[in-house]
Amino acid sequence: MQQSQNRITQLFNIQYPIIQAGMIWHSGWRLASAVSNCGGLGLIGAGSMYPDILRENIQKCKQATDKPFGVNVPMLYPNLDEVIQIILEEGVKIVFTSAGNPKTYTETLQKEGLKVAHVVSSTKFAMKCEDAGVDAVVAEGFEAGGHNGRDETTTFCLIPNVRKHISKPLIAAGGIALGSQMKAAMILGADGVQIGSRFAATVEASAHENWKRKITELQEGDTHLTLKELAPVRMVKNKFFNELEEIYNVGRNKESLIASLGRARAKKGMFEGDMEDGELEIGQVSALIDDILPVDAVFRNLLKEFEATHNPSL
Repeated sequence: MQQSQNRITQLFNIQYPIIQAGMIWHSGWRLASAVSNCGGLGLIGAGSMYPDILRENIQKCKQATDKPFGVNVPMLYPNLDEVIQIILEEGVKIVFTSAGNPKTYTETLQKEGLKVAHVVSSTKFAMKCEDAGVDAVVAEGFEAGGHNGRDETTTFCLIPNVRKHISKPLIAAGGIALGSQMKAAMILGADGVQIGSRFAATVEASAHENWKRKITELQEGDTHLTLKELAPVRMVKNKFFNELEEIYNVGRNKESLIASLGRARAKKGMFEGDMEDGELEIGQVSALIDDILPVDAVFRNLLKEFEATHNPSL
C-alpha cells in the first residue's frame, strides 16, 4: 500500500489508515504500541480496565512508542468521568467512543485538543455523530465480534449508505482481516478500516493463549449474535452460549440473562482462558484467521494483500 496521505492518516498523523480496535481483554499497551509502531493507530481498550490500570497502560504505551495512539471508551461502563479525566491528565490525543451518545464527551475532549471518533452500527446514528461534531465515524457491520448493533446490517451494505449520508472521514469495521477486504471497504467509500479479530490473534494481544488458539480453530457458523434483550453481542458457541440458549428456551427471562452474565464471564473466557464457561467474543471473520502472528507480520500481510488485489476487467 502506498504511504500516501488520506483523510484518516492526516487526521490521526499515522502512516497507514489501519486502526486496531480497542477490544476488552485484548488491547493493552503492548498491542496498541506495536500497532502504532507499525504505522497504524493502536487503541487501548478501556472497557476492561479499572481506572488505575488504564493509567498504567497509557503510561507504558507512551514509553513503548513515540507514535500516535488512542483509547477506546465504551460509554456503557462505569467510572466514565474518572476515565476521561485520566485520558486528559495523561495527554492522550485520540479517543474512540462507543455504546452511547456521541455528544456526551465530544465537545469536552475536542476543547482539550483531542480527536474524537465514534462507533455506530447504522446510518441514522452516523448522521447523529456528524451533528455531534465528531472528527470521524466508525461504521461497524454486524459481522463484528463483541457488542454490536440491533439492526444486523452487514458492512458491505452499511459503508456505502453511511458514505452517502455523511461527509466526515469514515472508518469501516466488521469482517475485515485481509488486505483485500480492506481495499473492498475503501472502494465502497471508507477512508480507513478498524480491525479487531485479526489483532486479537497476535502475540502482543493481552488475551489468554487458550483463546488465541481457539480463534485460529473457528470455522464459519461458529459465532452467533445473541443477547438482543440487553446489548447484542457476537460470541462463540460454547457451553456458556448453550446455557444462554436454554434461558431463551424457557421464556427469554431478562433477569436470568443478567445473572448469568454477571459472573465476569468475558474475563473468565478471553483473559483467563476458560473455553467452556467463559464468554468468547469474536467476529465472523475469525474463520479466515489460521495463525497467531506478531503485529508486524499482520501488517506486512495486510499491505501485501492490499497491493496484490486488483479490480477485474468488466
